Amino acid sequence: MKKKVLKIGIGLFVVLLLIDVIASFYFYSLAISRGQKDFLSGNKDLEVSAETMNVLLEGGWRDWVANQEFELMEMTSRDGLLLQGYFLEAKEPTNKLVIAAHGYLGRGSDMGLYGQHYYEELGYHFFTADSRGHGRSEGDYYGFGWPDRLDYVDWINLLVEKLGADTEIILHGLSMGAATVLMTAGEELPDNVKVVVADSPYTSVQDLFSYQIKRMFNLPPFPFIHSTSLVTKAKAGYSFTEASTLKQVKKIDVPVLYITGDADTFVPTEMTHELYENTKSEAEIVTFEGANHGESFVMDEERYVEVINTFLNEHLESN
Repeated sequence: MKKKVLKIGIGLFVVLLLIDVIASFYFYSLAISRGQKDFLSGNKDLEVSAETMNVLLEGGWRDWVANQEFELMEMTSRDGLLLQGYFLEAKEPTNKLVIAAHGYLGRGSDMGLYGQHYYEELGYHFFTADSRGHGRSEGDYYGFGWPDRLDYVDWINLLVEKLGADTEIILHGLSMGAATVLMTAGEELPDNVKVVVADSPYTSVQDLFSYQIKRMFNLPPFPFIHSTSLVTKAKAGYSFTEASTLKQVKKIDVPVLYITGDADTFVPTEMTHELYENTKSEAEIVTFEGANHGESFVMDEERYVEVINTFLNEHLESN
């Protein structure tokens, strides 16, 4: 009888283990591996107003991006990927530069939504890049900010070399890009980096996926997220636990402006508040009422711009 129970137990364990292994590779393919992500289509957590969608898809900022003569910059990452960056020199001499990081499944040109203001109204240089796995950059996986942080450290150093030692840099990121610039700011950076603007960041990849697997698939984080993290470590070189924005903000030395929408259910607003509360440097958090994920700028551009301008005026040497 005991042997029979033991065999049944072992059999169940093997079956569950096989299910977990299969699920891990499935979730890696679903979220991490480069490619089209149909599971986001129709996701209620990403629903925005028709007006917002119209601006995002067909707004005048897209015409602005298309009409600019961006200088193509290339860089080889520390692990051998060819990355593409796009630099727009300011119309008048300036030592101010914005480096903008896009969100998941996006590309550098998407950050023209914010770049138009920095370039046209503030007169700054503007730089953006296709993060690894996105756009025209190489990479067969999405890094969710962790391997990307070192790419952005290298972009920063490259741009300081290009523009001069007196360059003052603003890092501005959206969603995955917000986590990316925060992770970047937690590294050792040149003094040229003065300010970080983080719009809708997550605390860690582990936290984000644990939240999403429950919300989207009604599954518990354990064991699926943990085993998928092991697959990601093997195939992409990073684990979900090490990809922690929260750990990085505890090392940041420059002022951080956090922006979030109180109706964000894709990356919960609480994550931004947790980051704000744990940031080592001076930080400010601004919440936009009724804004879903990454929707704050489009919903209230006037206030968004005012918040950014005020923060820059307070923290840049001469603006």
